Amino acid sequence: MLLIESLYRLKRNLINFYKKYFTTEGTYTCILPDKIYLNMLYKQRTGKKLNLKNPKTFNEKQNWLKLYDRRPEYTIMVDKYKAREYIAEKIGEEYLVPLLGVWDSPDEIDFDALPNEFVLKCNHDNGVIICRDKSELDIEKVKEELRGRLKRDYYKKLREWPYKDVPRKIICEKFMEPQKGEAPIDYKFCCFNGKVQLIAIYADRFNGELKEDYYTVDWQPIRILQKKTSETLYKKPQNFQKMISLAEKLSDGLPFLRVDFNIWKDLLAVGELTFFHHGSMLPFNEPWETRLGEWIELPKKHRR
Repeated sequence: MLLIESLYRLKRNLINFYKKYFTTEGTYTCILPDKIYLNMLYKQRTGKKLNLKNPKTFNEKQNWLKLYDRRPEYTIMVDKYKAREYIAEKIGEEYLVPLLGVWDSPDEIDFDALPNEFVLKCNHDNGVIICRDKSELDIEKVKEELRGRLKRDYYKKLREWPYKDVPRKIICEKFMEPQKGEAPIDYKFCCFNGKVQLIAIYADRFNGELKEDYYTVDWQPIRILQKKTSETLYKKPQNFQKMISLAEKLSDGLPFLRVDFNIWKDLLAVGELTFFHHGSMLPFNEPWETRLGEWIELPKKHRR
């Protein structure tokens, strides 16, 4: 009886060890090599085997790029603080939201010195804290949230390599007013080998229900994702051709880059630069997954 109980405990411990260290949901997934982890995660998310030997689809090529296109400048480009220098050099600093401060810790922030309205964010992840009235701001709660975000390893979840070595900081930007009568919209220009081929529109992202739609460069709505899109037909922005020109300058020489724009009352601004749209795990409608994959010309392997 004791032997049976011991074998049962051993089996249970081995199962727990495996789950903890060798599954995508485990506590210590960081010990899994990137290639193994991505193969497992892709199978879990899509039900398909990830083809890295001869990638054809958008998702396959994007995951190939995670593993084999690792240029040092990518880390600068995804860093929301350092990317400002890259953007200013490529297209001019007039396309940047004014910077109010940068810190290594929330305890360094002098909130008294900030204006009544501002936006706080970490330079290595995708969340923002918007302050519209400083008198109503719970400063200690904001500091606690920022500490949590500074600890977040954005690379680990989807193995988006450029984020791995970003020196983590907090930045504060000027709060920008939307155009009169309009809700903020993110225009995400997807550039394939330096050419804009697709525009993603994100709306209502801060109202709890993100709406995501796609348009061609001829401004025709298309449904490329399996999930439901909104019923809204968006107007082409007045400076659309300018946005295309800027996005193509920023993405020149790169196999894929998504350039995010916001249009404020007084400013057209680049929000961020992204190498992996939705982390490269999108549930596409065919033939779009294959067609988008055809637009990416893979470079030679470049491992840092």
